[in-house]
Amino acid sequence: MPTKKTNVILFGIDSLRADHMSCYGYDRQTTPHIDRFAQDAVLFENNFSAHIPTTSAYASMLTGMDCFSTSVVALRHKGGLPKDLRTLPEILREAGYDTTCVGFRGNPSSRGFDRYLDYPSWGNWAEGRSPKAEKLNEVAVPELERLAGRKKPFCLFLRHMDPHAPYLPPAPFERMFYSGDELDRKNRSMQPVMDFKPFCDFFADWMPPGITDADYITAQYDGAIAYMDAAIQRLLTRIDELGLSDNTLVVLNGDHGETLYEHGCWYDHHGIYDNCLYVPLIIRLPGKLPAGERVSGTTLHQDLVPTILNLLNIKSDIKFDGQSLLPVVDGKQASNYSDFYITECTWMRKHGWRTPEWKLMIALEPDFHFKPEVELYNLVNDPLELKNLAKKEPGIVAGLTARMNAWIAKREKETDTTNPMFTNLQWHGSTSHDGPFKSSQQAYETLHIGSAGSASKLQAGSKKKKDKKKKKKGKKKKGGGRR
Repeated sequence: MPTKKTNVILFGIDSLRADHMSCYGYDRQTTPHIDRFAQDAVLFENNFSAHIPTTSAYASMLTGMDCFSTSVVALRHKGGLPKDLRTLPEILREAGYDTTCVGFRGNPSSRGFDRYLDYPSWGNWAEGRSPKAEKLNEVAVPELERLAGRKKPFCLFLRHMDPHAPYLPPAPFERMFYSGDELDRKNRSMQPVMDFKPFCDFFADWMPPGITDADYITAQYDGAIAYMDAAIQRLLTRIDELGLSDNTLVVLNGDHGETLYEHGCWYDHHGIYDNCLYVPLIIRLPGKLPAGERVSGTTLHQDLVPTILNLLNIKSDIKFDGQSLLPVVDGKQASNYSDFYITECTWMRKHGWRTPEWKLMIALEPDFHFKPEVELYNLVNDPLELKNLAKKEPGIVAGLTARMNAWIAKREKETDTTNPMFTNLQWHGSTSHDGPFKSSQQAYETLHIGSAGSASKLQAGSKKKKDKKKKKKGKKKKGGGRR
């Protein structure tokens, strides 16, 4: 009797910063269960999301390609992935796998799953504390049990929305890392946050009324991570109970990081500072991957699909932009990249070049945070990216720019396409403004996020439009049509 093929469970965790996880060295014990999981797995210490935010990040994570191949650079991507591109679920389906996606319906980057399941993944202050992770489990655990009971191997993709804003973890997690007075009138640290016009209504919708202490909001983010960690342990336990552990590849990955109080880009994921790019990657497969190994080489989202196929012994004729991580794990190769291209095209249209020592960021149009056009940081001496050296180091700016432009030209030639960062001129999705912004003030006055409900629609717009069309069609047929 042939051995059953290896199953795949992929955790895609939204807005999870690696540097806020205890297994990555954070001083708060935010991820005790994931820490234990990592002891039986390989942890990648320098894993980056090169193209943020969500849609572009998952496009790379689920195809093994960079933004030139996917064409995706923005959250509100118009259209789908290129038709000739094959996603991980499509590849696995061809190999005989059942595939299910939980919590990521309607996004262009989620193409190709057999089954899509939803759960309540947002919330606001009026609704109370938001048990997102438990709501995911209510859907994910029965689906895991269903898949485990079938004869076919399976791929289960779980998109966690903790710790994505709104940060509203239930008790006791909301006070786990905070013992102060979040309404202390002497504390003015939240004033600039609430004065930030583009996002002030969004913040007011989910933050406690009268909030004054920024440390409280950071504690909510950390509490959301700890809450998510506990919920993930429930799934890991069920994997064990179902006897799946030895024959299931489990991947824990983040789509992008988060800005908390850094850089004046509050409580979202704006820009291409490392707090947004640095994400976890932990992979477990007993018997094929060493337990407790930590890999220091640089890895990117685009490396995941070729790695998974490698571990599953699935041959593919696809020429991935990413590389299998197994040579790095085995010590045959120190790192997959010495430097790489980075993009953000949702709140600020910027791109840049990152090396182990330097970070170059160039604005393609003025941004609503009033940042300088060019930023340069020495990541060795200034890992928090606080001191912009662009004016002091023009030679380094010129050298990194030349390296980036040469790489862009190479990729444009290889893909026979223009860099999507240059062509995606409606990235902001504004109906009141056409084309690139001419000034930061114009961007500041134009861009606006209202309620948490409005924010949630930004990621599900394509689905909702399709649903509306279906409803209209249905009404024309037989007095209302089928539901």
